[in-house]
Amino acid sequence: MKTKAIIENGFKETEIGLIPEDWETTTLENEKLFEFTNGLWKGKKAPFTVAKVIRNTNFNNDGTLSLDDVAELDVEEKQFIKRQLSGGDIILERSGGGPKQPVGRVVFFDLKEVNYSFSNFTTRIRVKNINKIQPKYILYYLLHFYNRGCTYELQQRTTGIRNLNFKDYKKIQIPLPSLTEQRKIAFVLLKIQQAIEQQHKIIEITRELKKSIMNKLFTEGLHGEEQKETEIGLIPKSWEIVEVDMLGEIVTGTTPPTKNKKYYEDGGFQFISPVDLGDTKYVYKTKKEISLEGLRVSRVLPKDAVLIVCIGSTTGKVGLTFKDKSTTNQQINTIICKDEFNPHFIYYLLNFECNYIRSLSTPSPVPILSKGKFQRAKIPIVKNKQEQDKIAEILSAIDEKIEKAEYRKQTLQDLFRTMLNQLMMGKVRVKDFDFEVN
Repeated sequence: MKTKAIIENGFKETEIGLIPEDWETTTLENEKLFEFTNGLWKGKKAPFTVAKVIRNTNFNNDGTLSLDDVAELDVEEKQFIKRQLSGGDIILERSGGGPKQPVGRVVFFDLKEVNYSFSNFTTRIRVKNINKIQPKYILYYLLHFYNRGCTYELQQRTTGIRNLNFKDYKKIQIPLPSLTEQRKIAFVLLKIQQAIEQQHKIIEITRELKKSIMNKLFTEGLHGEEQKETEIGLIPKSWEIVEVDMLGEIVTGTTPPTKNKKYYEDGGFQFISPVDLGDTKYVYKTKKEISLEGLRVSRVLPKDAVLIVCIGSTTGKVGLTFKDKSTTNQQINTIICKDEFNPHFIYYLLNFECNYIRSLSTPSPVPILSKGKFQRAKIPIVKNKQEQDKIAEILSAIDEKIEKAEYRKQTLQDLFRTMLNQLMMGKVRVKDFDFEVN
């Protein structure tokens, strides 16, 4: 493709912006480099073969494939042969998407198994000339194109479904460095993704460990003592059953009138809602804040108050306040614990008992656990404060490991997005770096 004048700093102007002057450009329309095949759900004639069919529901937003929910279908043998996936194939989401997720995601098929195919909502992109094009490089560029929101402009609506204008999609300009540089770019990005996956595995394994340890601690106690049967199940023999209101003051949140802007302008104080309670023990930040004026007409909570959602689909979800002064909306009840109860221990205990707590809510389209019912909920408790402290310490150490891994994962994801943009436009060059690429 022809390009415009070369810029002095070693870049040249193209239809996709500045790229290094030694790079070329191409398009998916280049039949010498690419071929395309649309997917198929089922054939109509015998003989059939059983195929594992990948759908757009298996697409992750990072170009990787999720194989947890692959449909096994009878596919016409002749059609399957045409649509059999091989390692290095790129699958493009051609139909689907949503308000926050435009159609056009891509994933890379890198399995050696031979009985995989793909659905009619997708298209296979196959590189025909691997001496010119590195398939993984093309995958990353198409992912870069998607992440920039460019597929929004190529969407068409048919009966509410978003379809990709594939004719225009094939015309998008792709920057093309040398094959060696393509391989190095793909290698760097792959290594970051592998590091992300490693952190993800650490998080998953540690969460499973936490579940196992919580089950042991809250059914056998700190010292693995005998159990006794109670109205809420097996608990350690030395523990007691108490009602929640024995733990401390129960506070139901409230929402300052939204019409009064002075309650919200400038913020400064956390206004906690169910969406702010997540995988971390503490609520470090909230989507909404209120002002000092708003705080004055709210029910102020201290740090280490135990939060529990009592209205809505996430009833039973728990958290701890992190700030010295914060407040919640009316969907959350809060326990300000008495001195004899460690709030971190209570947090973990309620987390463990979340299914039981949820079962007490009124069955309706919007579950509601009234303050009265919540106060009367029965939970097991150990009165020995030292044992509470030790249990909280053990579980807090596990949570700290999870949070550190989550932070590393998020940092790596941010790095991947940055490097994807920088490498694909030649703002960072790896051609002169001496490292072995597999």
